[in-house]
Amino acid sequence: MSKLVIVESPTKVKSVQKYLGKDYTVMASMGHIRDLPKSKLGVDIENGFKPQYINMAEKKELIKSLKTAAANSDEVYLATDPDREGEAISWHLAQILALDLNDKNRIAFNEITESGIKAGIASPHKIDLNLVDAQQARRVLDRIVGYKLSPFLWKKVKSGLSAGRVQTVALRLIVEREREIEKFVSEEYWSIDAKLTKSRKNFFAKLFGTADGKKIDTIPDGESAKKIVDSLENAEYKVTELKKGTRNKQPVPPFITSTLQQEASRKLGFTGQRTMRIAQQLYEGVDVPGYGTVGLITYMRTDSLRISEEARSAATRYITERYGANYLPKTPRYFKTKSGAQDAHEAIRPTIINITPEIASSALTAEQYKLYKLIWERFIASLMAACVQNTVSVGITAGDYLFKASGYSVKFDGFTVLYVEGKDEDGEDESSLPDMQVGDVLKLKELSPNQHFTQPPARYTEPTLIKALDENGIGRPSTYAPIISNILQRDYIEREKKSLKPTQLGTVVVDLITEYFKKIVDVKFTANLEQQLDKIGSGDINWVDTISDFYKDFDALYKKAESSMDGKRVKVPEVETDVVCDKCGRKMVIKSGRFGKFLACPGYPDCKNTKPLPEDEVKQPCPKCGAKLVKRISKKGKKFYGCSNYPQCDFASPGVPTGEICKECGSYIISGLRGRKYCMNSDCPTRAKGKTKEKK
Repeated sequence: MSKLVIVESPTKVKSVQKYLGKDYTVMASMGHIRDLPKSKLGVDIENGFKPQYINMAEKKELIKSLKTAAANSDEVYLATDPDREGEAISWHLAQILALDLNDKNRIAFNEITESGIKAGIASPHKIDLNLVDAQQARRVLDRIVGYKLSPFLWKKVKSGLSAGRVQTVALRLIVEREREIEKFVSEEYWSIDAKLTKSRKNFFAKLFGTADGKKIDTIPDGESAKKIVDSLENAEYKVTELKKGTRNKQPVPPFITSTLQQEASRKLGFTGQRTMRIAQQLYEGVDVPGYGTVGLITYMRTDSLRISEEARSAATRYITERYGANYLPKTPRYFKTKSGAQDAHEAIRPTIINITPEIASSALTAEQYKLYKLIWERFIASLMAACVQNTVSVGITAGDYLFKASGYSVKFDGFTVLYVEGKDEDGEDESSLPDMQVGDVLKLKELSPNQHFTQPPARYTEPTLIKALDENGIGRPSTYAPIISNILQRDYIEREKKSLKPTQLGTVVVDLITEYFKKIVDVKFTANLEQQLDKIGSGDINWVDTISDFYKDFDALYKKAESSMDGKRVKVPEVETDVVCDKCGRKMVIKSGRFGKFLACPGYPDCKNTKPLPEDEVKQPCPKCGAKLVKRISKKGKKFYGCSNYPQCDFASPGVPTGEICKECGSYIISGLRGRKYCMNSDCPTRAKGKTKEKK
């Protein structure tokens, strides 16, 4: 019998085909094959919100090939990704290929390994129409909001803007945080540190309170701090309290989608989108010497902390052999998945424990190696023994005041021998203290009053925003990366070092939508809607009723907004700079165009002078005409270097020209990532010779 298996990604085909053998033909759908039309709403609101799906034009030949292959096969299995979206793609495939929805033709691979693939093929089931409905509901909701609000923004703010049910809530969080920062009034306060020594070892103790143990909440100013310091001029520093103990520091759980994106940002500097792209590659399969093509990690879109007993046993054996039995906890550690999680898949873990990062390194690119190492170490560490620390807390009396110091030493390193979680913010580190006893008199080396000012809440970074979205139940793990990427590309926010800061445009968009659609972009309302989508997926509620309830409120708000804003437009404030227009003398403002931000004269159209932003200028001149080169951003968000004399000069390059000429073809030598030099001519023979896989 001939059997056809359809997966989503073409990179999976080779891995799946290898394990299934010659009786199976494996093809890829290349993602979605049907979708709502781009040119119109594509949802029949009057008739039960019925989606009007069409075959994607660019998939015409692929659909024809899939139909032919299905017609020539005795059995067809749909093996799209094991999530809601994958279920919907399988449903679309079944519609196009005229498959019976009552047949058990849906299979799922949680991991692209021999055991994972054979387990999937051995357990076919019907397409889960509840999951399909949940995905349809999300798609229809997003389409209604996007196709109604976006044109509203075009008419009231500027053309080309977009609004989304979830992305606008994320943007609102960033804007509201910025407002908190702007309104924050900093207050002065002081602290006093004593640098002390015992047995030739220096350490610091902080002023805690009075000698009778009453805490001093604040020292408001320098004068108050000076009075305390003066009163301690001849004081004796004596140890009056000493507490010793031990504490166990437990490892963090293995990764789920949100925590993987957060940690990859903290430790590797990866964006959420980059993390998910690399994780997809690791899941789909890599050719590892000695193992063949194998998926290195389990499915990476998950909110579950569940671990298979098979994987747990394999990790236990590895820990015992590599570190010893004392590095295992006394009882196996199980992690509790948070309430509301779908729990459809395991936590993200390596599929084969014995493929260590070192063994896999020769088969991986630098970024693949870094992410796999992070996933592998986090998983192994999560099942290891706790780190045991000896703790000590010391109270030191000086005159009428009490100072305190605390510290720890590692008694048993446990899981920390392998992995320690990164932090979003720097905290105060405990230091090692000298051995002390009650009654010991310490020598004062220095008494330091320190001025401080209260700090506003920190701006969101990518990991802290993902954490906030996750904690508030906004969106789903697979949506976090696209949300951030989208609001960056739309110029609603910008990066300032690692922080995410709203632009004037982003602030205007949030204010306008919040004024007229406050309920729709409310955090709790959006989270509740996500819970309703989950209930649709479990078959507890009807998707059409859910959309209908939402639309009644939304449509009423939309009509009111249209009426209230009739004939009105909102102006986006321009950011004025100190750069003076060399043609008319006005101060230039920052504007955005197809190639990113630039300086423009506010006197337009009388004065049409423009300039690149100073930080975007490149020292190396254009090799074609000698004008200045500037950093640009393409429509797809990719950086390149172009001539400031455009369109008169059309020079554009993915790297910075070095001034050298290629001896092979006469084109320009450019400098790319990590300073690697290469010819910018993609057809140059040197490019073909130099196409080697980047290693760690």
